[in-house]
Amino acid sequence: MRDPGLAAIVRSQIPLVYADGADTGTDRPAHVRAASGLARINGQIALIQDDASFIALIDVETGRARALPLPADDGVRQFHDTRGNKHDKLDLEACVVVDDTLLAFGSGSLPKREVVVGLRLDEGPDVRVVQASALYGALRAETRFAGSQMNIEAAVVIGDQLRLFSRGNGRASETQRAVNASCDVELRQLLAHLEAPDHLPAPTPTNVIVYELGTLEGVPLGITDATTLQTTVIYAAAAESSPDAIDDGAVVGSAIGVLDGSNEPRWAPVTLPSGALFAGKVEGILMAGDRLIAVIDMDDPEMPSELCTIELRGFSRSQF
Repeated sequence: MRDPGLAAIVRSQIPLVYADGADTGTDRPAHVRAASGLARINGQIALIQDDASFIALIDVETGRARALPLPADDGVRQFHDTRGNKHDKLDLEACVVVDDTLLAFGSGSLPKREVVVGLRLDEGPDVRVVQASALYGALRAETRFAGSQMNIEAAVVIGDQLRLFSRGNGRASETQRAVNASCDVELRQLLAHLEAPDHLPAPTPTNVIVYELGTLEGVPLGITDATTLQTTVIYAAAAESSPDAIDDGAVVGSAIGVLDGSNEPRWAPVTLPSGALFAGKVEGILMAGDRLIAVIDMDDPEMPSELCTIELRGFSRSQF
């Protein structure tokens, strides 16, 4: 439900640009053109991207970023309808840090997107892309989690489990609807599987929970990211009129919500200081004291993603 005791107010907006500018040799644009998740790694903040094969290490004060290129697809690292290659992207949408390794998960909405990228900064940096079809097959087989069209968008560590969230913006089938849902996988088994995906089994998803998030301005909300505040999950959701889990749609706004153990989502719309609805698509969030660091994806290759700080009211630790 929409909770009048909660508020999420945008206090700053900064465009994200690469400190070294554009580079045609690596197919890097001048700006961070896609943003889908945030995580802290080795004292830095990493940003993953769905439409570009770069991980950006960002300075939250200036918005300047250092680009870490991922393996190229025939020299190509940018993907969009205008290039005719949107279906070729890795579509990294969820990330989490475990044992000083950033794990970035593809959405799984297409076979090409059934990947997990591992990044370590203390070794080079060192990047590894794992084809994780068995893991995604296990997730998709749990239809209560996957729904009609699985679209993994968020990941958080809860104790010895990794909790994955799927966004309910897929096209309904004859027998299933799209769902916002979460499931848990045993973390150590997952890490072992990713080290040897052809030899060790993928973990079986457990603890499936389906969430009814409601609507914003009449548009259904879909989970786009999550982070933790102690044992509480804070999530972001976007109200986007997308026809399915692959194509973008018009965005009317976003919400920040809380899952506090009851598994009944409570949320507030993201607003400007004036109280007007913030029309941006919040794709990634990270706690920073009593505020959120958030990234806004413009879904436009010509426009830089934005880094925002969002003041939270009613989300204090004492409340839970």
